[in-house]
Amino acid sequence: MKRPFNNPPATSSSPVYYQQEEEMHELQRGSDELLSQTGAVSNGSVMSPAPNHADNNNDAKKVKLDTKNPGAPSRVIHIRNIPNEVTEAEIVHLGIPFGKVTNVLVLKGKNQAFLEMSDEVCATTMVNYFTNCTAQLRGRAVYVQFSNHKELKTDQTHSNAQNPSAQAALQAAQALVNQTDTQGGPNTVLRVIVEHMIYPVTLDVLYQIFSRVGKVLKIVTFTKNNTFQALIQYPDVVTAQAAKMTLDGQNIYNACCTLRIEYSKLSNLNVKYNNDKSRDYTNPNLPTGDPALDSALAIGVSSLSAPNLNLPNRTGENATPTGMPFTGMPLAGVTPTAAALGAAGIRLPGQPSPNCVLLVSNLNEEMVTPDALFTLFGVYGDVQRVKILFNKKDNALVQMSEPHQTQLAISHLDKMKTWGKQIRVTLSKHQTVQLPKEGQPDAGLTKDYSNSPLHRFKKPGSKNYQNIYPPSATLHLSNIPPTVDEEQIKDAFTQAGAIVKAFKFFPKDRKMALIQLGSVEEAIAALIKMHNFQLSDSSHLRVSFSKSTI
Repeated sequence: MKRPFNNPPATSSSPVYYQQEEEMHELQRGSDELLSQTGAVSNGSVMSPAPNHADNNNDAKKVKLDTKNPGAPSRVIHIRNIPNEVTEAEIVHLGIPFGKVTNVLVLKGKNQAFLEMSDEVCATTMVNYFTNCTAQLRGRAVYVQFSNHKELKTDQTHSNAQNPSAQAALQAAQALVNQTDTQGGPNTVLRVIVEHMIYPVTLDVLYQIFSRVGKVLKIVTFTKNNTFQALIQYPDVVTAQAAKMTLDGQNIYNACCTLRIEYSKLSNLNVKYNNDKSRDYTNPNLPTGDPALDSALAIGVSSLSAPNLNLPNRTGENATPTGMPFTGMPLAGVTPTAAALGAAGIRLPGQPSPNCVLLVSNLNEEMVTPDALFTLFGVYGDVQRVKILFNKKDNALVQMSEPHQTQLAISHLDKMKTWGKQIRVTLSKHQTVQLPKEGQPDAGLTKDYSNSPLHRFKKPGSKNYQNIYPPSATLHLSNIPPTVDEEQIKDAFTQAGAIVKAFKFFPKDRKMALIQLGSVEEAIAALIKMHNFQLSDSSHLRVSFSKSTI
């Protein structure tokens, strides 16, 4: 049904209203001017028997006039220049920090959207905020202004039946607002708790994640009740609230490292040192708290050759963490930076490869071998190559297959006592471990393990990733054949030099067992010797560190 523009609009109570509304959604005529033709908008999108293309062209011309005039304050906000792939949830996320969102309409064909707030005060706060700073959706700048219309009238029958994503976004927003009301008022400082932290989470990883919402001023990390936590300060309450709404409950890594976020009682963080535990991005000249590093930085030394000194990033804004992809975490309004993607193991064209090589120092020269390092570091990733330095045999290079595996190894093995000495594990300046040239003397100090059948993580999504733990006195044993009993296993460990304190088969799976040794150092040595130990003609023992005790 066609209606000239000079005819009065149908009312929501007239039978013609629904047909006109359907025509609008079929054409996706997305503008405030278009809304004025029907006097109402629906979240729904239903079939129309006869779209009016002439009207659509006229409306398109009127869009340009409308966008030039932001209009008087209204609780309906007009958002322009949105990317085609933006969802209703992302539009809603823009409005959540400013108050209750009551309706949303996304017109992707026109790259526009409308957001209805609960009142004009909330809408005015949002428009004023984005007047001073640019709003972004998926890396594209979008323009926020008042709509010429006072409300989005929604046909609930159509919206529920035809556009459940919009309704789901609104319901989720309401649930988040309700949750916030029960936890106390917003603040510029967030308290972040990382649950199920199977993989290490560093300050720089947190910086990359929380910077995707807004500018981060300060971060302080700490461990409380055996749980990794952080305090993160934003410049204003709006950004902090947006970060909480966006990130609370998200996983940093697949199915683990879950962020639990609440408002801190602190209104400002007092950061004394810029190091791997705390960082003030507004003051890059703070000391590190390490006298050796501070004195080196004071005289202008930008890098040190000493293998065990790891200079922290003093620039803040250019911090580059090493981590895994932020799976399941498409943050509303932003696209990960190249630095973040590279650090997450996602390499963009033309981007240099992230470092996968570790420098291991202070080793026991009499005990260390490439195979021993392959076995020990293989608990935390797939070791590709090992080189014990020819002229300094208490140092070695270990090349892992993925950057996040190097972080796992550093987190769990650095400063761990092994063969009577406290080893140090840091990132190497080398990008790869070079194999010796043909005829070059090496004495077996360099080995390539790229085709080893003993890699624990070669299968994508391997369950072994879910069973990574720091060195402990209790070892987890698996692949035990039914013909081997407890005494045989205990004897094998005793012959390897271990003192067995306790042993227990798994009640429901006798292929697995726990064995408790005298100390963590003893367990490390036993794992190195006993992993892949032949128990029968066709069975080799699998050994890893356990989180349990007997």
